[in-house]
Amino acid sequence: MGRRKVTWDKQAINYFREAIGYIRKDSPQNADKVKAAILEEIKELAIHPEIHAADKYKLNNTGNYRAFELYHFRVGYLIKEDEIIIARVRNTRQEPIDY
Repeated sequence: MGRRKVTWDKQAINYFREAIGYIRKDSPQNADKVKAAILEEIKELAIHPEIHAADKYKLNNTGNYRAFELYHFRVGYLIKEDEIIIARVRNTRQEPIDY
């Protein structure tokens, strides 16, 4: 399989933007660093989507929902035939919630 298209769930992108904006209030440099690192990791998913483990918080997960954690953010994504969907972004300091 070649490179897959990466799309974002509307709620996930909104949370990510808000979180980066919140970090930016205290430290623009940290906001840029966190944003760049997470986006780089997401870019890699287009080529190697199975690199991360199955998402343990996804109910009835057959392995097509995966997740990674970086800079206190947990990014959950769905692997489809020709697409990766960024399904969820949460701060790891929050209580985990099954979905």
